[in-house]
Amino acid sequence: MLTTNEPSFRENVELMFRRAVAHTDLPPGLAEKIQVCNATYTVRFGVRLRGKIETFTGYRSVHSEHMEPVKGGIRYAPEVNQNEVEALAALMTYKCALVETPFGGSKGGLCIDPRNYEVHELEAITRRFAYELAKRDLINPAQNVPAPDMGTSEREMAWIADQYARMNTTDINARACVTGKPLNSGGIKGRVEATGRGVQFALREFFRHPEDVARAHLSGSLAGKRVVVQGLGNVGYHAASFLRAEDDARIIAIIERDGALLSADGLDPDAVRDWIAEHGGVKGFPGAEYVADGPAALETDCDILIPAALEGVINMSNAARINARLIIEAANGPITAGADEILRERQVVIIPDLYANAGGVTVSYFEWVKNLSHIRFGRMQRRNEEAHASLLVRELERLSADRELGWELSPDFKRRYLQGADELTLVRSGLDDTMRTAYQSFAEVWRTRKDVHDLRTAAFIVAIERVADSYRAKGL
Repeated sequence: MLTTNEPSFRENVELMFRRAVAHTDLPPGLAEKIQVCNATYTVRFGVRLRGKIETFTGYRSVHSEHMEPVKGGIRYAPEVNQNEVEALAALMTYKCALVETPFGGSKGGLCIDPRNYEVHELEAITRRFAYELAKRDLINPAQNVPAPDMGTSEREMAWIADQYARMNTTDINARACVTGKPLNSGGIKGRVEATGRGVQFALREFFRHPEDVARAHLSGSLAGKRVVVQGLGNVGYHAASFLRAEDDARIIAIIERDGALLSADGLDPDAVRDWIAEHGGVKGFPGAEYVADGPAALETDCDILIPAALEGVINMSNAARINARLIIEAANGPITAGADEILRERQVVIIPDLYANAGGVTVSYFEWVKNLSHIRFGRMQRRNEEAHASLLVRELERLSADRELGWELSPDFKRRYLQGADELTLVRSGLDDTMRTAYQSFAEVWRTRKDVHDLRTAAFIVAIERVADSYRAKGL
């Protein structure tokens, strides 16, 4: 997606790091230590498939061990390479620091197009990849904890968790070696939706601050805001669905591989997703205008643009024509460094990826804690909460029976108040708190420092300084 005269994804991350570190007083040696990638392991392994041995190349990069374990997803894609994996690992370091999850940054990738293989073949490949990493402690609940990424899902994580357990039969914490697992394999409720839900919570927090909203040349709440979503995968779908159903936002465009759908009246993400599942693309979807040139739809006039799929989709070739007031980076690196400069000059506010898509790693943290504690959230306190609430409700009912008081409980109050917090409720509450607190930490830098003109630089400053504090505590 990048134009030829632009830096690579890794160079973009490094440029943004250097831009932010220039606003700090870190010694050059410490700044370099934070920036560089600690180690990358390249593995090449063979798997017998269809009567012959096929060789695969994979990577696991550890960017920073200022905290351990390190954390980061594993992606399956034919274009996976070392530079991309190291850039993503760096973003994970800054992301974890910004939202205060106690992990260092890591990332993994396998050069493979999963669409070319049967399920049983993917399992064999995944298990061998996991074996090669685990025997070098590059999968370990105390040292390196992967998660799903592009091209992988809870299915692959279940295979990895099982492979690790087979290799470490006495490790009581084996399930914590990977997150994003199915519920029946030690997963946690709310993990599949987590990144998209985090995008929603990030936007809600942004719109709680009228002075920030005004800087994006917007006003009011999310209700009625025109939203363009690029990529209706796991992240884009959940973000669009929640914003439409719970915040009354209007999804006026959805961009996919085979083109885009436009509708001024709004699109239903659930209906579009079902159509894609049945027909393989958005073309032909009823009740909307179809545009074959999907990337051109990024230039649709809108209030909020959500790039939720690929890196570098907004670059120097199209940044000047982007007509969004606010961009929230649901994907990793969807805006290049050159495009970022153009958009900032045009006063487009960008909510950066290292914050906006941190919902996944936040809920992964909750899952990791659940696996280590060996108990689901809510199991100890839920019924106790309901019992205490019941005492209050019974007393209120007794008082409301007194006609002289002239009041009564609303019909839905008792049901809602008596419901104790289950695992999903607690996960969403924890994610909401994380996204609120993180935004406030770097938005304050944006508002108060005259030399910081954008949220990305502010977020990097906060993240870098937190990593630096961890290294200083270690004696560096």
